[in-house]
Amino acid sequence: MGAEGMGLYQLIMPVYTLAWSIACAGFNTTVSKLTAQERAKGEFGNMTQMLKQSVLITTGLGVILTAVLYFCAEFLSVHFFGDARTVLPLKILSFAFPFMAAGTCIRGYFIGLQEAKIPAANQVLEQIVRMIVIYFIAAAFVPRGLEYAAAAALIAIVAEEIFSFLFVFVAYKRHKRKCRVIFKKPNISASQSLALIFAMALPLTGNRVAGSLLSAWENVLIPRRLQMFGLPAAEAISEFGRIQGMAIPLIFFPTAVLTALSVTIVPAVSEAAAAKDMKGISSISSKALLFSAITGMGAASLFLFFAHELGIAIYNQPIGLMLQLLGIMCPFIYMQIILSGVLNGLGCQMFIFRNSLLSSGISIAFIFLLVPHFGIPAYIFGWLVSLVVVIALGLRRIRCYMPLEMHFSRWLLRPLAAAAIAGLIARFLADRFLFEFAGIRVGLVLAISILAAIYLAGILLSGSISREEVTRLFSK
Repeated sequence: MGAEGMGLYQLIMPVYTLAWSIACAGFNTTVSKLTAQERAKGEFGNMTQMLKQSVLITTGLGVILTAVLYFCAEFLSVHFFGDARTVLPLKILSFAFPFMAAGTCIRGYFIGLQEAKIPAANQVLEQIVRMIVIYFIAAAFVPRGLEYAAAAALIAIVAEEIFSFLFVFVAYKRHKRKCRVIFKKPNISASQSLALIFAMALPLTGNRVAGSLLSAWENVLIPRRLQMFGLPAAEAISEFGRIQGMAIPLIFFPTAVLTALSVTIVPAVSEAAAAKDMKGISSISSKALLFSAITGMGAASLFLFFAHELGIAIYNQPIGLMLQLLGIMCPFIYMQIILSGVLNGLGCQMFIFRNSLLSSGISIAFIFLLVPHFGIPAYIFGWLVSLVVVIALGLRRIRCYMPLEMHFSRWLLRPLAAAAIAGLIARFLADRFLFEFAGIRVGLVLAISILAAIYLAGILLSGSISREEVTRLFSK
């Protein structure tokens, strides 16, 4: 698709995120949290009733969103995106929403049961489905232009969501048959369970919807402000595509483990909070935040020392400077992911909502005021400022509930030293031997492996984290 094609695709994706926010986001976390609570009390009938109600609500919302987007695609493409090439991709995307909504609720149910194997397998398989679909249809669509290239990507998303729903639905039916002995009638009325669902889901949904709307505004605003910076329209879309469709996905790639950890922290913290086990919550939260800091430092080292090679090897695009600037932010981005899980588990949905609005407000202010003068670096710096503010407020809020173990040396100094040493050694070996004898792609893989091995050894030898701590964290 190239940079411009990725820019067009990234213009459309906030619509997908907004639909997920309206129909799924609040209910996914709600089902997970309520399932964990009712399971802890032994009320298995309540769990089933709440899941069925949530699936019906979200599927209905998904159908409504499908109709709205399909029939309003032309209006949005002209008046919101300012690009007629988005009409066809938007119409195709609309068909994913009902399946996405229902599947998300069922995944939340399994997460609440702490049966992580089903959602994990589902996520891997749905990505495989997306890639297979792209592989078979790309040759027919991409040569017809960027509009059809983006349409191919959206067809793959629709296929992925249909498969994902069918997979978790079959898994739920098998789980229900296997555990039929423990399921019983709910001890609360349908109206009472609906009240519990909406009491938690509405603030979460409001948070996600507001964030998605602001994110969509950001995505529309960035190319326009880049044109004010002096870039032609096509180059502005290309620059936007390079950062949103190429650099940022690489930055978020190492968060696969952290995102899974954040999701599983919600029911774990929720159960501990219901049992008033503040010491247990503090222990889990501290270790998860420490792990995010260590992961963030390692990722920062990778993107600072090998940014140019990553951009060329993966995309054949000059995104080295973007990756280096974003790499500095990795520890903050990764810590925010874990903080969100802890705060959701503690029931701080309104606090998260206010923080999300504040973060988006800061980013939009930087885009609006500074991007026309300084370009993309101003957007990245604004994102960094918003992360620092939100993390500081989040840590302060958590410490209102319980003491949080935070060791400056273990969280910052030791990982920073290990990351710097690992990066310098890997860079030296890559420049002297690896790139010359193995080529850029194979040499890059070898250099990353060396960096990871030296960094992990440095973390363990410095006592920043022990193997036993990692084992205990992931077993929980």
